[in-house]
Amino acid sequence: MKKLYFLYIFKIGSYTYIVKMTEDKELAESVLNCIAHGAGRKLSRSSAQSSLSKKYRKEELLKTKLGSEVVCHSKSLLYQEAPEAYKDIGNVIKDLQDYKLIKL
Repeated sequence: MKKLYFLYIFKIGSYTYIVKMTEDKELAESVLNCIAHGAGRKLSRSSAQSSLSKKYRKEELLKTKLGSEVVCHSKSLLYQEAPEAYKDIGNVIKDLQDYKLIKL
């Protein structure tokens, strides 16, 4: 089995992790050789838009805690993808490691 690497891009304003997929062929096949997109989502898109649009102005979401700028021309998508709509990346990475699906 070839070694699988991928870039784990997470929520806006968080760190990005480069991880290696498990080398256990049976385990890799049991998860279809991928990690589910959306595994880190805490709020549904509609819940995020509804609750976060009451909490933040659009302008407040255009700058991350790390100081980078968010380029998004859709106001609804900006709320749907806001950092609070996602779980803490450290916890998600730890869970993936605990289940032996990835190595850092």
